[in-house]
Amino acid sequence: MVAKIFIDGEAGTTGLQIRERLAGRRDIEVISIAQEKRKDQDERKRLLNDADIAILCLPDEAAKESVRLIENDTTRVIDASTAHRIAEDWAYGFAEMDVGQTEEIAKARYVANPGCWPQGLIAGLRPLVEARIVPGDYPVIYHGISGYSGGGRQMIEDYEAAGATASQFAPYGLTFTHKHLPEMSQYAHLNRAPLFQPVVGNFAQGMLTSIPLHLDMVADIPSGKRIHEVLADHFAAIPNSFVKVAPFDPSLGKTAALDPQVHNGTNTLTLFVFANDQTNQAVISAVYDNLGKGASGAAVQNLNIMLGVDPRESLEG
Repeated sequence: MVAKIFIDGEAGTTGLQIRERLAGRRDIEVISIAQEKRKDQDERKRLLNDADIAILCLPDEAAKESVRLIENDTTRVIDASTAHRIAEDWAYGFAEMDVGQTEEIAKARYVANPGCWPQGLIAGLRPLVEARIVPGDYPVIYHGISGYSGGGRQMIEDYEAAGATASQFAPYGLTFTHKHLPEMSQYAHLNRAPLFQPVVGNFAQGMLTSIPLHLDMVADIPSGKRIHEVLADHFAAIPNSFVKVAPFDPSLGKTAALDPQVHNGTNTLTLFVFANDQTNQAVISAVYDNLGKGASGAAVQNLNIMLGVDPRESLEG
């Protein structure tokens, strides 16, 4: 049976990438709204209710409206916006988050695609909190750099228009009220919001995130090797995991693998553990594509899981 997929907002950055990734699939039919009817609510409503799965690539309020337009009890939804990420009755679409998360996504009617920034934090920290290596009230600091495509069409146009004069390193979110904070706190099992300081770099896509840890602030100080073991064991237990954990080398002072663009075009997220047991300090870093595992790749992975097909279909990495 061929599943009908409607990408509501397919003209946006994430929608276009999803459409591209699904090209050539024989098990699905992507149904599209005509250009002249993109703002026709009745036509959107018809397509939403005709779809087996609707993928919402819209601003938050528009995504909520799309869900309200669905009147049947059969259309399933993947929402790529922030609107439903901590909402009740929505499965969180980070399949590698827990051993049972893939099953939860598979049976869910509503799936909230995770944000790009939260995945690096959740992947690197949640297993440590669950293992009681890091307490839930730890004062987490989280920072990183992402390509300008993460800011959507307007930022893409601004950066490309600026050319050589575009900012190479542009911190933002300096009021510390970023919209991803509730999602980070909930799924990393944190009792206090992280101090999150993101940066936009002068490159189109890809991202690098880091969580620095003062390990002498926890009761039972773990070694770097122990931190690495917990993370490696967690993701090794996840079937079809796209999250990899790089080998641990306590002598490694730098590596070319910490390139925010190295996983572009794939659905891979690689975690790195750097630690000094003498100073009781560690950094957990993640490298992934903000438009891949951070957006369209995760959406296609969730779509595959919901359809009951190979989670790696249409995905690299």
